[in-house]
Amino acid sequence: MAAVSLWLLLMAPVDSKNAVMERVWRLRRRVLPQHTDHAGVMWHGAYLAWLEEARVEALQEVGLAYSELSARGLELPVVSLAINYRQALLHGDQVELLSRVERRSGLRLPWLSQFIAPNGAVAAEARVELVLVELSGGGAERRLIRQPPADLAAAIEQLNAGPNQDQTRAKGGV
Repeated sequence: MAAVSLWLLLMAPVDSKNAVMERVWRLRRRVLPQHTDHAGVMWHGAYLAWLEEARVEALQEVGLAYSELSARGLELPVVSLAINYRQALLHGDQVELLSRVERRSGLRLPWLSQFIAPNGAVAAEARVELVLVELSGGGAERRLIRQPPADLAAAIEQLNAGPNQDQTRAKGGV
């Protein structure tokens, strides 16, 4: 299935200012000077940082801080990442990042995200896949975890279900 049709199935058309989509985690940000290149266009690395921020914030919203996982020696590293850029985001733009967590596929936990431009257009689409690892030996060794601990499994189920009404408020700087 082509990437475009996959997105049509996974992410229904969005009116980011009026619609509350089920199962979608929202993060609002403004493109600041540190997010841009010399021409005032959002730098590609800033997209990655916002994707990570969206994942960490969503996990926090379901009651499990990523810092708690890290303190226990657990990490969720990215093992696959694809971004399709469709429209430039510019310095000063208010951007809404919409993310959906899909069911685990084997060991992988896929996240699908859209960057919504101020005009409501999809500026970029991303698919990020994570795996759960346990660090040992001071972080030098990593062991793939097939079954997440109970609290993480419950958090993943809540992430799959999407935010409840109290969690639909957008976070951050706009």
